[in-house]
Amino acid sequence: MLSELWSFRGRYRILHLTWFAFFLSFVVWFNFAPFATAVQESLGLSVGQIKTLAICNVALTVPARIIIGMVLDKYGPRITYSLLLMYAAIPCLMFAFAQDFNSLVISRLLLSIVGAGFVIGIRMVAEWFPPKEIGLAEGIYGGWGNFGSAAAAFTLPSIATVTSVMAAGQINWRFAIALTGIIAAVYGAIYYFNVQDTPTGKVYQRPKKHGGIEVTTKKDFWFLMVMNIPLSGILAVLAWRLNIVGFFNETQLYITWFLLFCLYAFQSYKCWVVNKELVAGTKRYPAEDRYEFSQVALLELTYFVNFGSELAVVSMLPTFFENTFTLDKVMAGAIAASYAFMNLAARPGGGLISDKLGSRKLTMTVLTGCMGISYLLFGGVNGTWWLPFAILLVMLCSFFVQAGEGSTFAIVPLVKRRVTGQIAGNVGAYGNVGAVAYLTLFSLLPEGQVGNTIFFQTLGVGSLIVTFMCWFFLKEPKGSFSAHHEGEAAETEMQKPSLPPTLAYEQEPRE
Repeated sequence: MLSELWSFRGRYRILHLTWFAFFLSFVVWFNFAPFATAVQESLGLSVGQIKTLAICNVALTVPARIIIGMVLDKYGPRITYSLLLMYAAIPCLMFAFAQDFNSLVISRLLLSIVGAGFVIGIRMVAEWFPPKEIGLAEGIYGGWGNFGSAAAAFTLPSIATVTSVMAAGQINWRFAIALTGIIAAVYGAIYYFNVQDTPTGKVYQRPKKHGGIEVTTKKDFWFLMVMNIPLSGILAVLAWRLNIVGFFNETQLYITWFLLFCLYAFQSYKCWVVNKELVAGTKRYPAEDRYEFSQVALLELTYFVNFGSELAVVSMLPTFFENTFTLDKVMAGAIAASYAFMNLAARPGGGLISDKLGSRKLTMTVLTGCMGISYLLFGGVNGTWWLPFAILLVMLCSFFVQAGEGSTFAIVPLVKRRVTGQIAGNVGAYGNVGAVAYLTLFSLLPEGQVGNTIFFQTLGVGSLIVTFMCWFFLKEPKGSFSAHHEGEAAETEMQKPSLPPTLAYEQEPRE
């Protein structure tokens, strides 16, 4: 696969077009972080309001990833990704023209939906690559796409500075943010006309029912109900935080909490509709068609601590370096980007290790443990440190974080093929649950070294707890290193003799 990676045909063409779609969604999603202090100065915001905007930036990604996972499984990744990228221009322009805190909050909440694009590409890549190569393929998709946050930190401050003449000499953050949305929308149209959901002759498997995730045992249904609680609960925490900074009054807070309870009830009802025959005992899945939801839950927790921590750290790291080492915004943004810069190698590396080591469980466990230790070490960084050494530690920490993400999504497509989008949506949503939880904690901590130390130590301890859970409870997926996805061998047998199964992944997309 590595020798063919740089070709732009067949499945590799789809991979490159899809990771770049994710790259642009990340540029859009994190176009605020490099301008946090500039926005604060421009609109006279408090530190608490800026931290709240960082939380809003990841908030609605939680329900959006679940919903988009369902839409994706039903309609396919091509149209879903294209529409999401076109949508991105709307909240970007809203944020660029905002004149007060309330407008900023609304636009960032709407923009957080763009972060749900990740789960779309997971399904797209899984359709084009076999299980034995899925780790590296998904790692390239996620890692090169995640680099969009680093690209935003590197380039947007420079663009804003160069175009400052348009803003009376001040850093022109409005133009830079609007530009990212326009570019994403244009690429959405390009993506639609240049990809297809599956290789020619391959069937796109859809869930038998839509609206909630399908489980295969009654015990797993109740486990699903429990694991869905944090998805609404974390939004209740966000609502409380918005009340603290004055965006909600007490009455609006209670109304929001009630609506979130209704959201959980509705989500539970839709899951019951999909699984009611199973719950009632009138349906029983054969052993070969079952999967264990406990494995999905473990993947949700691993993504909580790895991707959740990445989102939180990326959101605060430019300001951390700016204040800790007394740097200007452009330099702080460039240095902070070293954390996300590792995505280019680390996430594909995690997927490749998962492919080659022969045990996806061992890969997941070791990387999560190393991530926890790295965060504990980073908790000691302060202004007395030699700056290059601090940068190296950031890069080491980020390697384990992003390699862990790659190993997580080397497993996700192997759990249950027909509900891959929904599983990816739930796992991805837990990454945002982690981000909101960590950023809420960060917003409550005192400014300065003490708050930073507590924050990074919390990330480290959480990672080590999940490490032990993976060691004792995570199982190796069936067919982890097979040449075919679940049920795919039967599909290829139905194809014409002139189309060998091994070529099913190599077909050129229909134009």
